[in-house]
Amino acid sequence: MSATIAPVSRMPGALPLPDLYARVSRHVPAIEWPALAPDIEAILRLKRERNAVILAHNYQAPEIFHTVADIVGDSLALAREAVNVNADVIVLAGVHFMAETAKLLNPSKTVLIPDMGAGCSLADSITAEDVRALRRKYPGVPVVTYVNTSAAVKAESDLCCTSGNAVQVVRSLNAPRVLMIPDEFLAQNVQAEVPEVEILTWAGHCEVHERFTPADIRDVRESYPGVTVIAHPECPPDVVAESDFSGSTAMMMDFVVQKRPSQVVLVTECSMADNIAAQNPDIEFIKPCNMCPHMKRMSLRNIRRSLETLTHEVTVDPALADRARAAVERMLAVRTR
Repeated sequence: MSATIAPVSRMPGALPLPDLYARVSRHVPAIEWPALAPDIEAILRLKRERNAVILAHNYQAPEIFHTVADIVGDSLALAREAVNVNADVIVLAGVHFMAETAKLLNPSKTVLIPDMGAGCSLADSITAEDVRALRRKYPGVPVVTYVNTSAAVKAESDLCCTSGNAVQVVRSLNAPRVLMIPDEFLAQNVQAEVPEVEILTWAGHCEVHERFTPADIRDVRESYPGVTVIAHPECPPDVVAESDFSGSTAMMMDFVVQKRPSQVVLVTECSMADNIAAQNPDIEFIKPCNMCPHMKRMSLRNIRRSLETLTHEVTVDPALADRARAAVERMLAVRTR
């Protein structure tokens, strides 16, 4: 999914950049917009000057997602689009492992992340040495690694997966046993769909999704009879079981746009609902949701600074880059439905 940025325009006595403001007016008060517009205008100019593109994850705030991003999507979409980016500079509005993945697929390009502190609890839950220990414990068992991991962990893996293609990746191996790391809940939810394969897990969890409970879902249903509940597969299996549909962030968006429920709960990061609601004003989005503190480290201000100063550049150790890249490329070669 690509975002086409409208030309900059001004009208005397009106809000600056009115075409862009129209995209986010449901989520950004008019009184706040004049403070954001100068950064947006500068980013649009700097992208032209630097021959740069901005890749933004679906969890980014609407003022980033709908105004300055060139390519938006889930981890799989960003990985796929990163291969085809025609630019000298890539700014990743997301978290660090996503920037590393973009660098793996674009080794000759400059890849920037506006805040080096934008991490991930899943990526932090496992190390390359942990993967080597698992291989020793389970010799010959293929290792499928979630993209929410460091390049060092990817380099120790056979291939990667995302929440959007995990089932297809596991099936593509035609193996009786598979190690699926590090997200325990994603692995358990995939196991329910692929009972013919024994999936061995690792006890890593997403700090956003692990906090949801079945009671949250039941409470929402009691308060909003008939509401449609959509859960991310990083949620615990009992939460997924209480939901009407489970899928990656891209699948969530597709479900809402195609099925058009009158009321919907997205059991995931809060900005997802805001970004879909901006383009679907006829659909009512009900909370709960949880905030990802790492995704929220991205801002218009630090994206602008990143383009101005070309910081912070993301690099990958050449000693492991080829192996990590191969794991990502094997994932991209798996056909998804």
